[in-house]
Amino acid sequence: MSETPRWRLLRFPSVSLVRRILAINLLVLVVPVGGLFFQERVRDSLIRQQVEALREQGDIFAESLGESGVVVTPGVGQRLEPARSGTLLRRLSTPTETRARLFGPTGEIIADTRALRSPRGEVRVEALPPPPGEFAPMTKLKGAFEALVRWVPGRNQYAPYRELPELTGNDLEEVRQALFGQASAIVRDAGDAGLVVSVAVPVKRYRQVVGAVVLSGDFEEIEAGLRASRIVLMKSVAVALALTFPLSLYLAGTIGWPLRRLAAAAERVRNGQGRQFEIPDFTSRGDEIGELSRDLRQMTQALWQRMDAIEGFAADVAHEIKNPLTSLRSAVETTARVTDPDQQRQLMAIILEDVTRLDRLISDIADASRLDAELSRAEQEQLNLALMLSALVEVERTRSGPTTPALLLELPDDDLQVTGIEGRLGQVFSNLLSNAISFSPAGGAIRVRAMRGDGFVRVTVEDEGPGIPENKLETVFDRFYSDRRVNQAERTGDHSGLGLSICRQIMDATGGRIWAENRRGANATVQGARFVVEVPAAAADAH
Repeated sequence: MSETPRWRLLRFPSVSLVRRILAINLLVLVVPVGGLFFQERVRDSLIRQQVEALREQGDIFAESLGESGVVVTPGVGQRLEPARSGTLLRRLSTPTETRARLFGPTGEIIADTRALRSPRGEVRVEALPPPPGEFAPMTKLKGAFEALVRWVPGRNQYAPYRELPELTGNDLEEVRQALFGQASAIVRDAGDAGLVVSVAVPVKRYRQVVGAVVLSGDFEEIEAGLRASRIVLMKSVAVALALTFPLSLYLAGTIGWPLRRLAAAAERVRNGQGRQFEIPDFTSRGDEIGELSRDLRQMTQALWQRMDAIEGFAADVAHEIKNPLTSLRSAVETTARVTDPDQQRQLMAIILEDVTRLDRLISDIADASRLDAELSRAEQEQLNLALMLSALVEVERTRSGPTTPALLLELPDDDLQVTGIEGRLGQVFSNLLSNAISFSPAGGAIRVRAMRGDGFVRVTVEDEGPGIPENKLETVFDRFYSDRRVNQAERTGDHSGLGLSICRQIMDATGGRIWAENRRGANATVQGARFVVEVPAAAADAH
């Protein structure tokens, strides 16, 4: 496949990821927006307080008017005297700046604090709206926001307020109820002017209803305060939104862009092009993406090493198989031309030896090839290493002949509990014993010792052979390595050169160690080889 274009790596991060980040960040804005509902509860509480205050004032007004504004007319009875009642009403309402209206028993209006008497007639007093202090777009924005606030679910809807030119008490529900002797209050919506609270209280004289006084509060100051707090809330939400959106995009980019690069690199590795490119290095970020980048790089490096190992293993196998095949082919071709029975027997012995070597080689190769997969699936368990070593040494003793070296086992008094895979750990010590026997001279001795260490159990297998060249102490663990300078009576096919390599592979996979060293005497002469194996001790036995 061709290289992924750079523009695809630098394009906008995943829409799904952006959407999720934006949704989570914008969810935080629900909290201040929820303040609108809280403001409605505050607003309703303030309305109730104002209704109570106006009702208390109305009771005072009604009592004063009933005492001082009522006159008795012969033939008519008790009635409110307009001039006296109007003057008293204005004096009572002046300190509170509350609009007060007085209605007669039939609903006719007697006095209104917003209407002044003059020689030319009645003059109505209306408060002027404040001069505009903001430019038109902001005013429209505030109007739109106010419309949105009015739409908020749960907001109380009030009847509209209308100021009729020729208003009578019959036009107002609260006045009609007050004329029947019952005080009442009604809240109306005056649009941009806010709410108007009206409280009507009956005016009585000797339990006779002679009129009704209506006190009205426009709720303007409270509405202005609530409106100002809404504007502040609107600005805060707008600023938060203006910051949240680009910051969310930045956050999505810092997460999505490196993930896209890592995904593209993984795609190249999957398609077999990874050798030409490296996994991007984001470890300097110091976050989870940096850790992912580091782990992907390490995983890819381990993958290439494994592939190189497989390639090298295949080449080694081909080389090792080719040698006995070449010898076998030569022996077979020669046998066809030889007529001497003795020579034919010698050639047949060579053929048999090569076939035996191939059989052993193929068996060991098959074992080594499936070892990795088996070790990755097998579970480690706790086992008694002392019992295992005793059983292995006893088996080798039963196979011994007159020239087989003596096997000496030295174990501590208590059990040696270790953690490992029993079958494969037994294979390690079996290979080491076989290797020591093959290198030990006749009549020699092989010593197997076990001892406790700090968190491990150490086992040594010592022989009395020629030892190992100092520059080959690590090479002996390479595949197909063999250097047999003694005991040449052994058949070549008995050893494939994979035994020690398999031992190293098993110990590395199970968390243990294995290495080789030489035994030396007092004068530093080599007296044999020693293989050391360290097996992780079980939790109860670890020191």
